[in-house]
Amino acid sequence: MNNSQTDKPFILVSNDDGIFSPGIKALAEVAAEFGDVYIVAPDREQSAVGHAITVQVPLRSSKFTVSDKFEGEAVNGTPADCVKLAHGQLLDHKPDLIVSGINHGSNAGINVLYSGTVSAATEGTILGYPSIAVSCTDFDENANLNACKESARRVIRFVLEKGLPKGITLNVNAASGEFKGIKWTRMADSRYVEEYEGRKDPFNRAYYWLTGKFELLDDGDDSDIHILKNDVASVTPIQYDLTAYDLLGDVEDEDLE
Repeated sequence: MNNSQTDKPFILVSNDDGIFSPGIKALAEVAAEFGDVYIVAPDREQSAVGHAITVQVPLRSSKFTVSDKFEGEAVNGTPADCVKLAHGQLLDHKPDLIVSGINHGSNAGINVLYSGTVSAATEGTILGYPSIAVSCTDFDENANLNACKESARRVIRFVLEKGLPKGITLNVNAASGEFKGIKWTRMADSRYVEEYEGRKDPFNRAYYWLTGKFELLDDGDDSDIHILKNDVASVTPIQYDLTAYDLLGDVEDEDLE
């Protein structure tokens, strides 16, 4: 395909809820205010797959038109697969920006590690593109996405004007409903306390359903989760470099031989 028809920024849109999700349509509409949009997204829901990539089976893509106006392709893979495949094969003009979402469900706190939506954006960052992830705290697919759309609009404008440092992705979260403001935040310290509910199938074979609850370990008022509790959108700069530099500085002279 030829994506270089205009001088507008070329914006790649992806997600983890799938190409038919209301959230991706909403994000594509906002992105189209700034440039030419192309969608490459999973052909089905891929929530909580993290940064998984497909290596055991071939990837296939099918062309789709989303909302009768956005060209795109559905891929039988993960969100990270979609961005990799778009970069390596599907696009003949490299994007100026990658945006992922709007995810249905919060990707604040520790959720950034599990989110396919965030991973699509961080994969874009790894490949050298300015990238943004956008999520709504409401899981309802019929949720009012106005605050998310306005938050995305402001962050897209910022990134197109200012750019981003190498290795940095912006993770945006907003509540459902009308826009009530947006702030820079840090990632809250949090975790999941998991449990597995054991059951038996009709053949008396054991199987397990993951259950549990989200646990906030952070009472700081500058974290993403704290800000979201006030219905204000959060923007958290995140990075894929997981090196613990403070500890490395403390131990680099220690002899391990």
